[in-house]
Amino acid sequence: MIEEVATTAEGDLVINIGPQHPSTHGVLHLVVTLKGETIRKVEPHLGYIHRSIEKMCESLTYRQFIYVTSRMDYLSAHINNHGCAMCVEKGLQLEVPARAQVIRVLMDELTRIASHELWWGALSMDLGAFTPFFHAFRERETINDIMEETCGARLTMNYMVPGGVMYDLHPDFQRRVKEFLKLYKLKIGEYDDLITGNVIFQNRMKSVGILSKEDAISYGCSGPVARGSGVSCDIRKLYPYEVYDKVSFDEVLETNGDSFSRYLVRLREMNQSIRIVEQLIDNIPEGEFQAKTKAVLKLPKGEFYTRVETARGELGIYIVSEGGTTPYRIKFRSPGFSNLSALDHMVRGSKIGDLVATMGTLDLVIPDIDR
Repeated sequence: MIEEVATTAEGDLVINIGPQHPSTHGVLHLVVTLKGETIRKVEPHLGYIHRSIEKMCESLTYRQFIYVTSRMDYLSAHINNHGCAMCVEKGLQLEVPARAQVIRVLMDELTRIASHELWWGALSMDLGAFTPFFHAFRERETINDIMEETCGARLTMNYMVPGGVMYDLHPDFQRRVKEFLKLYKLKIGEYDDLITGNVIFQNRMKSVGILSKEDAISYGCSGPVARGSGVSCDIRKLYPYEVYDKVSFDEVLETNGDSFSRYLVRLREMNQSIRIVEQLIDNIPEGEFQAKTKAVLKLPKGEFYTRVETARGELGIYIVSEGGTTPYRIKFRSPGFSNLSALDHMVRGSKIGDLVATMGTLDLVIPDIDR
């Protein structure tokens, strides 16, 4: 929805873009100042889907609050839950069984692929290519079917618990994951044929929405947005957790800092996630899938922080405990908020048509920003 609001005395046009219905890309409201078709300023207005998640967590137990984070970045639900469970385990000094660690990483990487699949299809559709959306969902549905069989859910999984995972793997898990790997390798070439090598697509993306390495660091960007500008920031590499230090994969970096670079980073990251899954799927240790814990968890008095690499970047979980059964304070450092803060800088001086491409390569999930 684009609606004219006012024309300033200098001849600048101020328009609203959004907010859209929550079932589309999310309720993001941009106030855009234009000079003709040239963008002079973009001001995001947030809070339309704010649910005070951090405040809610103060009245939830250390088991319950984990699953509220599924409703933030709902495309990285497993990884969000994983980070929260790790923070609780850090406070309890709880050792997670080897089997649970491998299961967690497998679920994280399947989640990352599914998220990037949706992003690829939605970005292509935003730029006028409708067919890729169906191709992306073909592979993503295969992952969702695996998740549903294992966890009982397709989007907000509620699978990670302090000490491991809630259930052991479904007997068909390994077989179905291997079938997905074959399907992905068979179909990934279509992505380049349809979009990556398309001249029209490249013209819409190259030298558009440039973010330098220095500016990416200055704005606190993380994930594919920062790595598209050459910033090495993959938490899985810098601060390995679970079994990430035992698997071989590359941190994908591009240095041009434009929309096409951010596109390439996500596309190649899916291949790295496939590498990780391939290394682990036949090497899942036997043993317990969950450590023994008390029914009611109490963290010792103190402050605890963990971070994980979600599909959109660094998620930080900060817990302040007073020694009770509920946290005194919880703060989430979500990647989307910092990445969005760079949008105005990236699009000033460009055409309004380029705003769609630039914003699409930020891969925003609005509840992750509003919280």
